[in-house]
Amino acid sequence: MPPGKKASRSEAVPAIAAGIELEKMRRRVRLSRLTLFTAIAAGPVALAVAMAAGPATATAAAPNKPAPVRTAAVTADPAGYAQVFIDAWLRSSADEAGSAQARLAQSLAPDVALPEPAADAQSKLRSVTAVRSVQRGGDAWAVTVAAQYTDGTVRYFAVPVAADARGASFAVTGAPGAVAGPARAAVPASPYTVHVPSDGALSSTVGEFLGAYLTGTGEVDRYLAPGVKLTPVSPAPYSAVVVREVSAVEEAAAAGQVPADGTKVRVLVQAEARDGAGRWPLAYELALTARSGRWDVAALEAGTVQGGGAR
Repeated sequence: MPPGKKASRSEAVPAIAAGIELEKMRRRVRLSRLTLFTAIAAGPVALAVAMAAGPATATAAAPNKPAPVRTAAVTADPAGYAQVFIDAWLRSSADEAGSAQARLAQSLAPDVALPEPAADAQSKLRSVTAVRSVQRGGDAWAVTVAAQYTDGTVRYFAVPVAADARGASFAVTGAPGAVAGPARAAVPASPYTVHVPSDGALSSTVGEFLGAYLTGTGEVDRYLAPGVKLTPVSPAPYSAVVVREVSAVEEAAAAGQVPADGTKVRVLVQAEARDGAGRWPLAYELALTARSGRWDVAALEAGTVQGGGAR
């Protein structure tokens, strides 16, 4: 509207109506606040009434329902239970039913008879290890346990065990049975088919890194890629480490010169560690990255597949 010009009646009416409506809204807000504060002072019942009797223009928010509690499924693997039983059972004797091992075996399997080993048996039980668990159906399991004796013999026993769905209770349901050991699985072909020269920069870096990692000679950090954290083995278990062979997945690892920055390779290192007790063959899988004319270690893994196929 231009300055000095009065509004016409038709233009003023909507403005007045809008002002009246705005004043009504302000009054409702003030009234709602007054009612709420009074209810708080009066107590929880009055507060509930006030909340229910709020202005018509307000919509009460639905209360948040607590999320249902979900627990992760528990795998009822009775391998450890069967291992404890076989260890006690093989070390017990029917002639000494009151011994600690016999009592333990009978507490785990009251209906299973104790063995009767010969008194002059030369080979003694050294250790037992559960190697396989199979659920037969419902709560019935069969656990295969390996028993190693002092003469190097290994015997396998299948133990029938019942386990509840939550893995909270177990019971040996019958006598163990002597079975054949698990068959040897086929080893997959190794992906490390590229020979890495022993006199190259990569092999040199790998050797120095493992020396720092396993013997405490030098700083591990100097061989690591930026941002990589790796704690050396402590206390250092070996006095020396010799790299016997390095093989890689990528051809870039076999180059005489360090390739362009950012080049990544994966290698398998066959090493020999030495200490006062002897020599120990070790294997490590490393990921390395080229940077500024050198190789940096980006990752380390142990216990990797060394290969069973042609190279």
